[in-house]
Amino acid sequence: MDPQELRQVLVLHPSPIFVVHEHPFFNKFNILKAYESPLPIHEFLHANAQSVKVVLCLGIAPFTADVIRDLPALELVVSAPTGVNHIDMDDCRRRGIIVTNARDVFLDDAADGTVGLLIDVVKRITGGDQVVRSGHWPSLMEYPLGSKVRNFFAKEIQRVFRMFMLKVSRKLLP
Repeated sequence: MDPQELRQVLVLHPSPIFVVHEHPFFNKFNILKAYESPLPIHEFLHANAQSVKVVLCLGIAPFTADVIRDLPALELVVSAPTGVNHIDMDDCRRRGIIVTNARDVFLDDAADGTVGLLIDVVKRITGGDQVVRSGHWPSLMEYPLGSKVRNFFAKEIQRVFRMFMLKVSRKLLP
């Protein structure tokens, strides 16, 4: 489909996650990337975004009344981060612009990352990795590396997997 036939979506400031995952959007939307323009934002909006109905607001910078005024056709603001504190809600209400946010779309990922960091800190994985890579681990007993009986180790892995409610395949166990 011709990009001109696709709905325009304006992105003022990209987040790192958007830059990495932006390609699937190109098949469905004509993404206007204000952040790639050498023009000041006000001039870019007047030159390129007068018919934009949707803005993807990634929370990098405030979405102010000045920006909203430069978008006469705006109908929808989609905020990727949790919350809408960075959006001028009064101006959106006055203009009848719908504002929505992703709310808990990243909640699972944040929880997974938190658990991973906690395991790293409690078990001192990163510190142990640094000691091993430096070649000093045989002389330091802070991070002892010992062999465990294979069966005992497999049972311990199974216990940890069950704690995280993961299914353990019998193929992994001796």
